[in-house]
Parts: sequence; structure tokens; C-alpha cells
Amino acid sequence: MPIIRAIALVVLVFGLLVFSAYNWQSVEVNIWDNLVLETKVPVLMVLAFLLGFAPLFAYHRSVKWGLKRRVRHLESSLKSLALSRRSDAVSTNPGSAAAPDTAEGSRKDTSDPSSTSDFGSAGSDGGAGGGE
Repeated sequence: MPIIRAIALVVLVFGLLVFSAYNWQSVEVNIWDNLVLETKVPVLMVLAFLLGFAPLFAYHRSVKWGLKRRVRHLESSLKSLALSRRSDAVSTNPGSAAAPDTAEGSRKDTSDPSSTSDFGSAGSDGGAGGGE
């Protein structure tokens, strides 16, 4: 993704340079009756772009900041909830303090050879897939 962003930035800067080269003319901007600003066309274009871009960018960053704060708050409350449940489980069942997350049905039965996870169960060669 950073390469696409870099390519887009290079194309944008190149377009701005070409536009500036072909439109490098002085223009007069009447701010008030007695106040006249003389500037170049590319400068006006950049100022107009920034005037429209800056408020939207500030709004975007503020929304992003608020959402990050909200996610951090929700993650911390979830973590505290999980820790409180874990401490409740340990306090109600003190014999299983070594493994509080395991339940009766979730323990793996190692006496049954079919329950072991053998990645290469294709034959006696261990699933290596050797030819004949």
C-alpha cells in the first residue's frame, strides 16, 4: 500500500509542476476596495486546495482519534472483565488453579490414538510423500 501512495504523490506533484510551468502568470486578487493582492496562479491553486482540504482533514483526524480512544476503552474493559472472570473461576474452584482455562470436555484424551493430530497420516512413511 505505501508504494501506491508514493506513486500517487509523485503523479500529483508532477501534475502540479506541469500546471505551474504552463500557468506562471501574475494575477490580481481584490480583497477589499483598496487592498489588492498580486500573486501567481499556482499559488492561488495551492491555497484554494489547502483551504478546502484542511478542515476535512482535521475532521477526519478527530473522528479517527475518537474511535481509537473508544476501541482502547472497550479493549481495557474487556481485559478487566476477562481477568475478573478468571479470578472468580480460580476462587470458586481452588483445585484447578494450575489450569483454570481447561474444562472437563475440553481436555484431550491421549489414550485414543485416533485423536492425536498426525499431519502425515497418509501411510507408514509419515506422510513424506516419497515416490515408489
